[in-house]
Amino acid sequence: MSILINKNSKVIVQGFTGTEGSFHASQMIEYGTQLVGGVTPGKGGTKHLDRPVFNTVSDAVKTTGADVSIIFVPPAFAADAIMEAAEAGIALVVCITEGIPVQDMVRVKNYLLGKNTRLIGPNCPGVITANECKVGIMPGFVFVKGRVGIVSKSGTLTYEAADQVAKAGLGISTAVGIGGDPIIGTTTKEAIELFMQDPDTDAIVMIGEIGGGMEAEAAHWIKSNGNKKPVVGFIAGQTAPPGRRMGHAGAIVGGADDTAAAKMKIMSDCGIHVVSSPADIGKKMAEVLKK
Repeated sequence: MSILINKNSKVIVQGFTGTEGSFHASQMIEYGTQLVGGVTPGKGGTKHLDRPVFNTVSDAVKTTGADVSIIFVPPAFAADAIMEAAEAGIALVVCITEGIPVQDMVRVKNYLLGKNTRLIGPNCPGVITANECKVGIMPGFVFVKGRVGIVSKSGTLTYEAADQVAKAGLGISTAVGIGGDPIIGTTTKEAIELFMQDPDTDAIVMIGEIGGGMEAEAAHWIKSNGNKKPVVGFIAGQTAPPGRRMGHAGAIVGGADDTAAAKMKIMSDCGIHVVSSPADIGKKMAEVLKK
């Protein structure tokens, strides 16, 4: 088991023949992902990386039975790409594209209401289930198979946490990079809920950052549901000056509860094991699981 993806997931790439799509598709194939084709309008009927190319997602789904799509489409067209995938019945859409206009994402969020499609991202590193399936841009070798789930707003810190967990003699079930934009598909709380329900995940690493209220929402949910699995938490941006945007469009401190210190206190009060440095994530997880 895992969450979101596994060795049976059938993946297509939207923006398949572009530079980014080509590079990361070949990396995913090398990892062992069941990549069954891709979409580039106007190039349907051709082959790329020894996989079929389709003009539309609908054509790709009908022919291959794909249930997952990863999007490497320029920002101006990415919202339409997400909605096209949802319209074609894709269950999981992972959007890597950054710089999508906020207004476009508002449209996407409204469109997805009531649809059986889960969106990860945009502006995210994707999802990986260790040794089974990689739908993203993360370095696969970092992710050792195990029973610790990771949910993170930051791509780089996702990889760092996975490395720390591996060095502590543990491993990863699934890692989900949710993205750091103001409007994203799957929230921290929603990812945590999936991990809490997964029988093959024993503990969770939750990595957040300044700005927004997702970490507090997740922390309160964890506490109200009885802290069923141990969670180790870290918040990036502890030295950020008030009002400063740090890397992600969503990482803007708008009030007292948005600061790293406030989030860390809320998480700690809700029973999450908070560390002040990402270098301590693996060590803290090993310590928590030994109790």
